Amino acid sequence: QVQLVESGGGLVQAGGSLRLSCAASKNIFSINAMAWYRQPPGKQRELVAQITSGGSTNYADSMKGRFTISRDNAQNTVYLQMNSLKPEDTAVYYCNALVVLSGGAYNYWGQGTQVTVSS
Repeated sequence: QVQLVESGGGLVQAGGSLRLSCAASKNIFSINAMAWYRQPPGKQRELVAQITSGGSTNYADSMKGRFTISRDNAQNTVYLQMNSLKPEDTAVYYCNALVVLSGGAYNYWGQGTQVTVSS
């Protein structure tokens, strides 16, 4: 079991920045990958960015160059730095942890944090 707690959401004007944090309940070295997803109002949840235990990163095309995912292994925390925010970035942002074991793959989710970007 992995518990994830997100923080850092809020209201920001277009062009502004926010940094989201996701604190994990266990050593993130043991987590194969951590990611941020988002769910805009009335839309499906989508991948924002992912970082593996080895440090490899992957971004959705619309976030490349604006968002940066990083990890602090000592704090068991993953961050999402969001710059040049746009109104279409408004969504609930969720932290995800993927744990792959011999018996299968397990996904864990945080409760979500609201990000609202005003025009």
